[in-house]
Amino acid sequence: MAQIIDDAFPQIHIGGRVLHVDAVSAEHCDVRLTAHERLLRPGGTISGPSLFTVADYAAYVAIVARRGADGLTAATSTMTINFLSRPAAKDVLARTSILREGRRTMVIDIAMRTVGESDLVAHAVANYVLPKR
Repeated sequence: MAQIIDDAFPQIHIGGRVLHVDAVSAEHCDVRLTAHERLLRPGGTISGPSLFTVADYAAYVAIVARRGADGLTAATSTMTINFLSRPAAKDVLARTSILREGRRTMVIDIAMRTVGESDLVAHAVANYVLPKR
C-alpha cells in the first residue's frame, strides 16, 4: 500500500523520508513522522506545519488503503487541527479512523502522539473529496 503512494507521489520524500506507514488495517492506519531537525521549530519542538503534514498524509493513506489506486486522486477539502500539547522532538505517531465514507467524500479522524507518550499532542479531522468510481 505504501508503495502505491510512493510510486504515484514520490515528491513527498524529497529531502529524505520522514513519513512512514507503520500499519494498515480495516479499522486504522498508523503513520509515523520521524523527528528530524528540519521539522523542529525554535524551542526544540515538532512544528505545527509538520503535525499538519503527518495528519494529512495519514488521512491520505487511509483513503488509499480503503479505495486502492482509485483513491490516489482524492483531495483534501478541509482539515481542522487542534494542537493540544507541546510535542517533544521525538517521532510522532498518527492513527486514523474513518468516521464517514460516502460516495463523494470521506471524513477521517487523526489522533497524534509522540512515541512513548499516551497523551495526544494534536487531533485533526480531515474531509476529503473522492474521485468518481
